[in-house]
Amino acid sequence: MELPLNALRAFALVYRHGGVRAAARELGMAHSSVSRHLGELDRWLGVPLLHAGAGRAGLAFTPQGEALGRAVCTGLGEIERAVALLREARPAHAVALSTTPSFAIRWLLPRLPSFEQAHPKVELSVLVDQKLEGFADGRVDLAVRMGHGPWPGLHCEALMDDALYPVMSPAYWQDHGRPARPARLAGLRLLHDRDPQAAWELWRRAHGPAGLSLQGGARYAASDLVLRAAQQGQGVALARHRLVAEDLAGGTLVRPFGALEVPLGSAYWIVRPDAGRPRPAVAAVIDWLRWQASAP
Repeated sequence: MELPLNALRAFALVYRHGGVRAAARELGMAHSSVSRHLGELDRWLGVPLLHAGAGRAGLAFTPQGEALGRAVCTGLGEIERAVALLREARPAHAVALSTTPSFAIRWLLPRLPSFEQAHPKVELSVLVDQKLEGFADGRVDLAVRMGHGPWPGLHCEALMDDALYPVMSPAYWQDHGRPARPARLAGLRLLHDRDPQAAWELWRRAHGPAGLSLQGGARYAASDLVLRAAQQGQGVALARHRLVAEDLAGGTLVRPFGALEVPLGSAYWIVRPDAGRPRPAVAAVIDWLRWQASAP
Protein backbone atom coordinates (compact mmCIF):
# COMPACT_ATOMS: atom_id res chain seq x y z
CA MET A 1 0.00 0.00 0.00
CA GLU A 2 1.50 3.31 -1.12
CA LEU A 3 0.71 6.12 1.32
CA PRO A 4 -0.12 9.60 -0.06
CA LEU A 5 2.58 11.22 2.04
CA ASN A 6 2.16 14.77 0.72
CA ALA A 7 -1.56 14.66 1.40
CA LEU A 8 -1.00 13.24 4.89
CA ARG A 9 1.48 15.99 5.72
CA ALA A 10 -0.94 18.65 4.50
CA PHE A 11 -3.75 17.12 6.55
CA ALA A 12 -1.55 16.97 9.65
CA LEU A 13 -0.84 20.70 9.40
CA VAL A 14 -4.52 21.48 8.81
CA TYR A 15 -5.35 19.43 11.90
CA ARG A 16 -2.59 21.02 13.97
CA HIS A 17 -3.50 24.60 13.01
CA GLY A 18 -7.25 24.06 12.76
CA GLY A 19 -7.50 25.58 9.31
CA VAL A 20 -6.33 25.50 5.70
CA ARG A 21 -4.90 29.03 5.61
CA ALA A 22 -2.25 28.49 8.28
CA ALA A 23 -1.34 25.08 6.83
CA ALA A 24 -0.89 26.58 3.36
CA ARG A 25 1.31 29.32 4.79
CA GLU A 26 3.59 26.81 6.53
CA LEU A 27 3.79 24.61 3.43
CA GLY A 28 4.41 27.59 1.14
CA MET A 29 1.60 26.64 -1.25
CA ALA A 30 -1.79 27.97 -2.34
CA HIS A 31 -4.89 27.32 -0.23
CA SER A 32 -6.42 25.48 -3.19
CA SER A 33 -3.47 23.07 -3.29
CA VAL A 34 -3.99 22.15 0.38
CA SER A 35 -7.71 21.63 -0.29
CA ARG A 36 -6.84 19.33 -3.19
CA HIS A 37 -4.63 17.28 -0.88
CA LEU A 38 -7.53 16.95 1.58
CA GLY A 39 -9.85 15.81 -1.19
CA GLU A 40 -7.26 13.33 -2.40
CA LEU A 41 -6.97 11.89 1.09
CA ASP A 42 -10.77 11.59 1.46
CA ARG A 43 -10.99 9.66 -1.81
CA TRP A 44 -8.04 7.43 -0.96
CA LEU A 45 -9.45 6.53 2.45
CA GLY A 46 -13.07 6.30 1.34
CA VAL A 47 -14.29 8.15 4.46
CA PRO A 48 -14.80 11.88 5.13
CA LEU A 49 -12.29 13.56 7.42
CA LEU A 50 -14.13 16.90 7.69
CA HIS A 51 -17.79 17.63 8.29
CA ALA A 52 -19.43 19.13 5.23
CA GLY A 53 -20.17 22.85 5.41
CA ALA A 54 -17.71 23.67 8.20
CA GLY A 55 -17.72 27.37 9.02
CA ARG A 56 -14.98 29.82 8.06
CA ALA A 57 -13.98 30.27 11.71
CA GLY A 58 -12.58 26.77 11.84
CA LEU A 59 -12.85 23.24 10.50
CA ALA A 60 -14.94 20.50 12.11
CA PHE A 61 -13.26 17.09 11.96
CA THR A 62 -15.20 13.84 11.82
CA PRO A 63 -14.28 11.14 14.38
CA GLN A 64 -12.18 9.51 11.66
CA GLY A 65 -10.49 12.84 10.95
CA GLU A 66 -9.73 13.35 14.64
CA ALA A 67 -8.19 9.89 14.92
CA LEU A 68 -6.10 10.30 11.77
CA GLY A 69 -5.02 13.81 12.74
CA ARG A 70 -3.72 12.66 16.13
CA ALA A 71 -1.96 9.66 14.59
CA VAL A 72 -0.28 11.58 11.76
CA CYS A 73 0.85 14.43 14.04
CA THR A 74 2.33 11.88 16.44
CA GLY A 75 4.08 10.08 13.59
CA LEU A 76 5.52 13.25 12.09
CA GLY A 77 6.71 14.32 15.52
CA GLU A 78 8.59 11.05 15.89
CA ILE A 79 10.18 11.53 12.46
CA GLU A 80 11.25 15.09 13.33
CA ARG A 81 12.86 13.89 16.55
CA ALA A 82 14.67 11.07 14.73
CA VAL A 83 15.97 13.51 12.10
CA ALA A 84 17.15 15.90 14.83
CA LEU A 85 19.11 13.08 16.46
CA LEU A 86 20.66 12.08 13.14
CA ARG A 87 21.57 15.67 12.42
CA GLU A 88 23.29 15.94 15.76
CA ALA A 89 25.11 12.71 14.97
CA ARG A 90 26.46 14.07 11.66
CA PRO A 91 30.25 14.26 11.80
CA ALA A 92 31.38 17.68 12.99
CA HIS A 93 33.61 18.06 9.92
CA ALA A 94 30.81 17.38 7.38
CA VAL A 95 29.01 20.29 5.71
CA ALA A 96 26.17 20.14 3.16
CA LEU A 97 25.86 23.19 0.89
CA SER A 98 22.89 23.64 -1.45
CA THR A 99 22.99 25.80 -4.57
CA THR A 100 21.61 26.06 -8.09
CA PRO A 101 22.99 23.95 -10.96
CA SER A 102 24.49 26.87 -12.91
CA PHE A 103 26.24 28.37 -9.90
CA ALA A 104 27.57 24.96 -8.86
CA ILE A 105 28.94 24.16 -12.31
CA ARG A 106 30.33 27.55 -13.30
CA TRP A 107 31.47 29.18 -10.06
CA LEU A 108 31.66 26.76 -7.16
CA LEU A 109 33.07 23.50 -8.53
CA PRO A 110 36.13 25.06 -10.23
CA ARG A 111 37.07 26.60 -6.86
CA LEU A 112 36.60 23.51 -4.68
CA PRO A 113 40.21 22.29 -5.02
CA SER A 114 41.35 25.49 -3.29
CA PHE A 115 38.87 24.83 -0.48
CA GLU A 116 40.15 21.28 -0.05
CA GLN A 117 43.71 22.59 0.15
CA ALA A 118 42.76 25.22 2.73
CA HIS A 119 40.51 22.92 4.80
CA PRO A 120 41.53 19.28 4.20
CA LYS A 121 39.61 18.05 7.24
CA VAL A 122 36.27 19.55 6.22
CA GLU A 123 34.04 17.26 4.12
CA LEU A 124 32.02 19.60 1.90
CA SER A 125 29.10 18.10 -0.04
CA VAL A 126 27.37 20.13 -2.77
CA LEU A 127 23.65 19.54 -3.25
CA VAL A 128 22.13 20.90 -6.46
CA ASP A 129 18.56 22.14 -6.10
CA GLN A 130 16.59 25.01 -7.61
CA LYS A 131 14.39 25.25 -4.51
CA LEU A 132 15.52 26.77 -1.25
CA GLU A 133 14.76 23.93 1.12
CA GLY A 134 16.33 21.15 3.17
CA PHE A 135 17.00 23.14 6.34
CA ALA A 136 14.03 21.77 8.32
CA ASP A 137 15.01 18.11 7.94
CA GLY A 138 18.73 18.70 8.46
CA ARG A 139 19.84 17.79 4.92
CA VAL A 140 21.37 21.23 4.32
CA ASP A 141 23.64 23.35 6.52
CA LEU A 142 23.80 26.40 4.30
CA ALA A 143 22.94 27.51 0.78
CA VAL A 144 24.13 29.96 -1.84
CA ARG A 145 21.34 31.52 -3.84
CA MET A 146 21.03 34.00 -6.66
CA GLY A 147 18.19 36.49 -6.42
CA HIS A 148 16.62 39.37 -4.56
CA GLY A 149 17.25 38.46 -0.92
CA PRO A 150 16.80 38.26 1.93
CA TRP A 151 14.33 35.39 2.26
CA PRO A 152 11.86 35.47 5.17
CA GLY A 153 12.45 33.11 8.07
CA LEU A 154 16.11 32.51 7.16
CA HIS A 155 19.41 34.17 8.04
CA CYS A 156 20.69 35.78 4.82
CA GLU A 157 24.02 37.45 4.16
CA ALA A 158 24.84 39.23 0.90
CA LEU A 159 27.83 37.42 -0.64
CA MET A 160 28.67 39.28 -3.83
CA ASP A 161 27.31 41.47 -6.57
CA ASP A 162 27.10 40.75 -10.28
CA ALA A 163 26.59 42.40 -13.67
CA LEU A 164 25.08 41.44 -17.01
CA TYR A 165 26.56 41.87 -20.49
CA PRO A 166 26.20 40.16 -23.90
CA VAL A 167 28.59 37.38 -24.92
CA MET A 168 28.98 35.27 -28.04
CA SER A 169 31.41 32.79 -29.49
CA PRO A 170 34.43 34.16 -31.39
CA ALA A 171 33.19 32.46 -34.56
CA TYR A 172 29.70 34.00 -34.25
CA TRP A 173 31.29 37.40 -33.64
CA GLN A 174 33.49 37.05 -36.75
CA ASP A 175 30.68 35.70 -38.96
CA HIS A 176 28.42 38.64 -38.06
CA GLY A 177 30.87 41.41 -38.86
CA ARG A 178 32.49 41.83 -35.43
CA PRO A 179 29.66 43.87 -33.88
CA ALA A 180 30.97 46.47 -31.41
CA ARG A 181 27.90 48.58 -30.61
CA PRO A 182 24.59 47.58 -28.94
CA ALA A 183 22.68 48.79 -32.01
CA ARG A 184 24.06 45.75 -33.87
CA LEU A 185 22.10 43.41 -31.58
CA ALA A 186 19.05 44.05 -33.74
CA GLY A 187 20.49 41.78 -36.41
CA LEU A 188 21.60 38.96 -34.11
CA ARG A 189 19.84 35.94 -32.60
CA LEU A 190 19.21 36.39 -28.89
CA LEU A 191 19.43 33.49 -26.44
CA HIS A 192 17.15 33.77 -23.41
CA ASP A 193 17.59 32.63 -19.81
CA ARG A 194 14.50 31.85 -17.72
CA ASP A 195 16.20 33.72 -14.84
CA PRO A 196 14.23 37.02 -14.64
CA GLN A 197 17.36 38.78 -13.38
CA ALA A 198 19.13 37.95 -16.64
CA ALA A 199 16.35 39.06 -18.98
CA TRP A 200 17.22 40.95 -22.17
CA GLU A 201 14.68 43.60 -21.21
CA LEU A 202 17.15 44.80 -18.53
CA TRP A 203 19.83 45.31 -21.18
CA ARG A 204 17.43 46.99 -23.62
CA ARG A 205 16.41 49.53 -21.00
CA ALA A 206 20.01 50.31 -20.05
CA HIS A 207 21.81 50.25 -23.39
CA GLY A 208 19.32 49.56 -26.17
CA PRO A 209 18.60 49.50 -28.93
CA ALA A 210 15.10 50.63 -27.97
CA GLY A 211 13.56 48.70 -30.84
CA LEU A 212 15.29 45.42 -30.02
CA SER A 213 12.79 42.59 -30.46
CA LEU A 214 12.77 40.20 -27.51
CA GLN A 215 10.26 37.68 -28.86
CA GLY A 216 12.59 35.63 -31.04
CA GLY A 217 15.42 33.32 -30.06
CA ALA A 218 15.76 30.12 -28.07
CA ARG A 219 14.88 29.95 -24.38
CA TYR A 220 16.75 27.83 -21.85
CA ALA A 221 15.93 26.59 -18.36
CA ALA A 222 19.34 27.34 -16.81
CA SER A 223 22.11 29.90 -17.17
CA ASP A 224 24.66 27.18 -17.89
CA LEU A 225 22.63 25.98 -20.88
CA VAL A 226 22.36 29.52 -22.28
CA LEU A 227 26.12 29.97 -22.07
CA ARG A 228 26.82 26.58 -23.62
CA ALA A 229 24.52 27.48 -26.52
CA ALA A 230 26.43 30.73 -26.98
CA GLN A 231 29.74 28.84 -26.96
CA GLN A 232 28.39 26.65 -29.77
CA GLY A 233 27.67 29.72 -31.91
CA GLN A 234 23.88 29.58 -31.61
CA GLY A 235 23.50 33.29 -30.80
CA VAL A 236 24.11 36.00 -28.19
CA ALA A 237 23.60 35.34 -24.48
CA LEU A 238 23.10 37.93 -21.75
CA ALA A 239 25.57 36.56 -19.22
CA ARG A 240 26.18 37.00 -15.52
CA HIS A 241 29.78 38.09 -15.06
CA ARG A 242 30.33 35.69 -12.14
CA LEU A 243 29.30 32.71 -14.27
CA VAL A 244 31.06 33.62 -17.50
CA ALA A 245 34.41 35.11 -16.39
CA GLU A 246 36.38 31.89 -16.92
CA ASP A 247 34.93 31.42 -20.43
CA LEU A 248 36.04 34.93 -21.36
CA ALA A 249 39.50 34.32 -19.94
CA GLY A 250 39.72 31.03 -21.85
CA GLY A 251 38.61 32.60 -25.13
CA THR A 252 35.57 30.39 -25.69
CA LEU A 253 33.33 33.47 -25.44
CA VAL A 254 33.88 37.15 -26.25
CA ARG A 255 32.37 40.31 -24.79
CA PRO A 256 31.79 42.49 -27.86
CA PHE A 257 30.59 45.75 -26.27
CA GLY A 258 33.52 46.55 -24.01
CA ALA A 259 32.75 47.72 -20.50
CA LEU A 260 29.01 48.22 -21.05
CA GLU A 261 27.06 46.24 -18.45
CA VAL A 262 23.94 46.18 -16.27
CA PRO A 263 24.84 46.15 -12.53
CA LEU A 264 22.79 43.73 -10.43
CA GLY A 265 23.85 44.78 -6.92
CA SER A 266 23.71 42.08 -4.23
CA ALA A 267 22.98 39.13 -6.49
CA TYR A 268 24.29 36.16 -4.45
CA TRP A 269 23.48 35.31 -0.84
CA ILE A 270 24.67 32.94 1.86
CA VAL A 271 21.54 31.48 3.44
CA ARG A 272 21.33 29.62 6.76
CA PRO A 273 18.40 28.39 8.86
CA ASP A 274 19.15 30.74 11.77
CA ALA A 275 21.41 33.57 12.89
CA GLY A 276 23.16 31.56 15.61
CA ARG A 277 26.88 30.92 15.64
CA PRO A 278 27.59 28.19 13.04
CA ARG A 279 29.66 25.19 14.03
CA PRO A 280 33.36 25.49 13.08
CA ALA A 281 33.18 23.49 9.83
CA VAL A 282 30.25 25.56 8.54
CA ALA A 283 32.00 28.77 9.61
CA ALA A 284 35.07 27.66 7.62
CA VAL A 285 32.97 27.23 4.48
CA ILE A 286 31.35 30.64 4.96
CA ASP A 287 34.70 32.36 5.45
CA TRP A 288 36.06 30.65 2.32
CA LEU A 289 33.02 31.73 0.27
CA ARG A 290 33.55 35.34 1.39
CA TRP A 291 37.22 35.13 0.45
CA GLN A 292 36.44 33.72 -2.99
CA ALA A 293 33.75 36.33 -3.58
CA SER A 294 36.16 39.16 -2.80
CA ALA A 295 38.85 37.86 -5.17
CA PRO A 296 39.24 39.89 -8.40
